Amino acid sequence: MRKIINLNKDWLFTKDTTDITIRDGKQIDLPHTWNAEDGYDGGNDYFRGSCLYVKTLEKKDLPVADLYYLEFRGANSSADVFVGGEKLAHHDGGYSTWRVDITAQIKEVTEIAVIVDNSPNEIVYPQMADFTFYGGIYRDVNLICVNNSHFDLDYFGGSGLVITPTVVGSDAKVDVQVYAKNLKEGQKFVYTVYDREENELERKETTEQSATFELKNVHLWNGRKDPYLYCLEVEIVENGEVLDNVCNRFGCRTFKIDPNNGFILNGEEYPLRGVSRHQDRFGVGNALLPEHHREDIDLIMEVGATTIRLAHYQHDQYFYDLCDEKGLVIWAEIPYISRHMPTGRENTISQMKELVVQNYNHPSIVVWGLSNEISIAGSDNDLLENHRILNDLVHDMDKTRLTTIAAVSMCKMDDPYLQIPDVVSYNHYFGWYGGDTSMNGPWFDKFHAMHPNIPIGCSEYGCEALNWHSSNPFQGDYTEEYQAFYHEELIKQLFTRKYIWATHVWNMFDFGADARAEGGENGQNHKGLVTMDRKYKKDSFYAYKAWLSDEPFVHLCGKRYIDRVEDVTKVTVYSNQPEVELFVNGESIGKKSAPDHFFYFDVKNVGESVIVAKAGDLSDEGKIRKVEVFNEDYRLKEQGAILNWFDVEAPEGRFSLNDKISDIMSCFRGKLWFLGVGLTIKKKMDAGKKSKDKKAGGFEVDLKADGGLMQMMGGFTVLRLTSMIGMANVNFTKEELLKMNKKLNRIKKPKKTK
Repeated sequence: MRKIINLNKDWLFTKDTTDITIRDGKQIDLPHTWNAEDGYDGGNDYFRGSCLYVKTLEKKDLPVADLYYLEFRGANSSADVFVGGEKLAHHDGGYSTWRVDITAQIKEVTEIAVIVDNSPNEIVYPQMADFTFYGGIYRDVNLICVNNSHFDLDYFGGSGLVITPTVVGSDAKVDVQVYAKNLKEGQKFVYTVYDREENELERKETTEQSATFELKNVHLWNGRKDPYLYCLEVEIVENGEVLDNVCNRFGCRTFKIDPNNGFILNGEEYPLRGVSRHQDRFGVGNALLPEHHREDIDLIMEVGATTIRLAHYQHDQYFYDLCDEKGLVIWAEIPYISRHMPTGRENTISQMKELVVQNYNHPSIVVWGLSNEISIAGSDNDLLENHRILNDLVHDMDKTRLTTIAAVSMCKMDDPYLQIPDVVSYNHYFGWYGGDTSMNGPWFDKFHAMHPNIPIGCSEYGCEALNWHSSNPFQGDYTEEYQAFYHEELIKQLFTRKYIWATHVWNMFDFGADARAEGGENGQNHKGLVTMDRKYKKDSFYAYKAWLSDEPFVHLCGKRYIDRVEDVTKVTVYSNQPEVELFVNGESIGKKSAPDHFFYFDVKNVGESVIVAKAGDLSDEGKIRKVEVFNEDYRLKEQGAILNWFDVEAPEGRFSLNDKISDIMSCFRGKLWFLGVGLTIKKKMDAGKKSKDKKAGGFEVDLKADGGLMQMMGGFTVLRLTSMIGMANVNFTKEELLKMNKKLNRIKKPKKTK
């Protein structure tokens, strides 16, 4: 009978070495990452290299078995396994399960050494992306002890059990395929189906490695409404003794994605409105414990999401299990992202095989993601061929699900890349990276009109917010108020277009992106609805809860924005209740209804006021205080910035580093100035490419005046842009910035026409 021994305890860790004989490291327990501190502190300088993990096993502590397999649930991003000094395995890909047969190397005392490497290369994805590639053995390690006759442990980390339910009318046919090794004559398989309460429904004994069950009046897996799960167990039995067993839960459901009506679950329209999730968090990086996963799923359930895009890689099996249990519809993908590497094709194939094989039985998953923003620099023939290979591979491995991609805004609507997958989604940031919020809905209308038979979704949209505040928020100010405004507008535009098959906010949680230097807290992407430590739900979290959740609530926005200079201030309330009443110092200033769930009140700002929002028996409270001078603690200050906005000389009527790129380029002299800056940036980037000291993990940025990325980023100020391109290792000195500003000061702003 199979036994699984967890090996997370007592490893010896040594940083920055490939010498498996070193023994001067420190004792640690798994899960572990060596980037738990430097992975999100900014500077794009987190350690990327090789580290050593060593563990000793004593045979007397192990169960008696014919075979012993080491199982790694996640080691980022490549790993070599040595047992007794002998190299047994190499694995590329940091987000999936893989195993190593160590039976022949088991001694009375067995030493295991693992070299894990997250250094830059041109073979293993990801190599360029807006998140930290945490190194380490950051998920569980197990020892699987099995009989010589066992379910296959060698095929792409799978369980050896494949369950394919097909719903027909009120019943379901469940086809089961098992993969086993070293079978002997006289052995048989025992298949048993259980309901959710673990009652046995049907049992079959056969020598065949496949079976079919009929479930009459099947209980459907019906999303959040009723995520019903069955269980199927298969045993290898010989003379009444169970030699090995595997068990998987499964759900029975139908779905389709309609270009006009969106996602349809079990024959009914089921709008997919949700979030994307990165797995890391403050204090632990990507080395999560089960309670971290549970907290994440609880927060996602609270916001009312019906779907999660699990970006940009395979997530922990435990999290997929939670999605099955909670009824969340899942987009699962591989980290084929940002930059196509012609030398990385085999790695995209192996990571896709692992993703599909290991996750096939999860009813929550409905689409396999082929890539994310991979065409940011255009689609060449090699990239297109890579996608066709992946698309065909997935359809060959899984006849029940669809394929998708996440295309970036600059990808043209007629790009052949969009014709490869079954459905398409786009990552748009109009209203944050250039453009304005009103552009989002019309863009989707245009795509839908151009491609009426291609289901279109929005795979990313978002806006950064930290603890900055303003009564006059504007694009790029990183205030909680602008993020709230942005999401109010996007909710109204996206959620009311039923043809959009899925929407995924970028992101549910702030996450580590060590190359980032913006927003006043370097090293993180702050587009989350919740902070990276999961301790604070931003106001925009409640905007979604108002639209998506059935749990009655009322939320008063702006609780962190107390000191206000204006005589009359705007107070916003989010609620899923039909009517909200606002009280100021105990006196009602009126009731309001809001079909869009966003309630706005004008409040006189005198002295200190206690504000209470009430909706029936529900209430939420905050306060405001009248001040004469704006509280500078609320205004963005870049951390470690060479220049802050208030250091920039900005004569009235003249341009400065504080002006938007699009405004500067609206006049001829501004365009000439920017072309000069573009040449300077290109020289710096070329020099960085030649430098042996170039940091890895940055971005190659197309800063041509007519480039798609530049059009998208037209909403940035020059100062913000120069800060952001630090992610591409393009850095300006204070003197260079002041010189740029001096040249801008010579250019008159065009007179505005009435």
